[in-house]
Amino acid sequence: MTLAPITLTGTFDLGHSHADWLREYDGGTMHGANNVGVFCPNKPCMKDPQFTYVDPSFVQPYFQMAQSYVFADRMFQTNEGPSFSAHQYIIAGTSLTAPTSNLYALDNPNLGGGCDARQGDTVDTIYGDGTEGPLVAPCFEHQTLMDLLDAARVSWRYYTPDPGSLWTGPASISHIRNGSDWSHVIIPQSQVLTDIANGRLADVSWVMPDAAESDHAIGNQGLGPSWVASIVNAVGTSAYWAHTAIFITWDDWGGFYDHVPPPVLFNANELGFRVPLIVVSPYARTAYVSHVNHEFGSILHYVEETFNLGSLNYSDSRSDDLQDCFDYTQTPRAFSRISTSIDQKYFIQHPTSPGEPDDE
Repeated sequence: MTLAPITLTGTFDLGHSHADWLREYDGGTMHGANNVGVFCPNKPCMKDPQFTYVDPSFVQPYFQMAQSYVFADRMFQTNEGPSFSAHQYIIAGTSLTAPTSNLYALDNPNLGGGCDARQGDTVDTIYGDGTEGPLVAPCFEHQTLMDLLDAARVSWRYYTPDPGSLWTGPASISHIRNGSDWSHVIIPQSQVLTDIANGRLADVSWVMPDAAESDHAIGNQGLGPSWVASIVNAVGTSAYWAHTAIFITWDDWGGFYDHVPPPVLFNANELGFRVPLIVVSPYARTAYVSHVNHEFGSILHYVEETFNLGSLNYSDSRSDDLQDCFDYTQTPRAFSRISTSIDQKYFIQHPTSPGEPDDE
């Protein structure tokens, strides 16, 4: 197959449910991408959209950051499926439904998700041995990185466009959604830019896009690279730059072809396919490509070590700590602004697009 270039604002969507993951994985051969589902609202669909890539001209801010700082080419999505369970791994290192269970959230909820979900909203589950689990409500209870941060009195905020989004991980953790910690969930996500400008950035921040700012294959407006660059530029031109590490990653592989199988299957829902990871920091190595195996838990592990938090003992405990991406003996790098066609003012003034275009 010859991979075909496309624009960032695609005309199709690809299946990226657990079932699609299994099809593409094809027993470890990675020969099944042609069997991934294709959805084209405006028919006809281009030929073999699974075998495409975004032309670099549409994502130049990403290339500038990756070529200047660190790009990891073996960053594996921890889960084998779509966004909802991925965001559980991003905040907690697991998608377990309860701390003593062996039952993992698998796909996206059928009606939306979160502890505020409508009656009848359920999510597919899977046991660690691969046995299909029951449908459960998308509201769970177990420790997250936020709990470790709270215990150590380390401040945190989670910026998101919508409390009910599949991308709002804390909304599905009962003690966060229904407790005082929900005050740390900030809506809209663009407030991160004003918080940086006003010196109110927390010690640890998660920042989500809205649909228009996402890089989802369909439903985005091509704003993702400028959105990310606006945050990096805001940090880079502030007093925070001297002591900040920024990790830029994507929550799932989107159904596109990859030839590299996950190195280890820790259980029936781990590990998934590769996603990009860019590391930006004054102590990030220069023009460095990390070939070390990373996963979402690696970011958690890095935060745990940085603030001496201990471990959640989920995927964070087995993951590496991303230390190969840094050189703390080097002279801290001065920040060079990331080139982008849309500046911070646009995102501060631009109305939020709620929800997300995440079809399975």
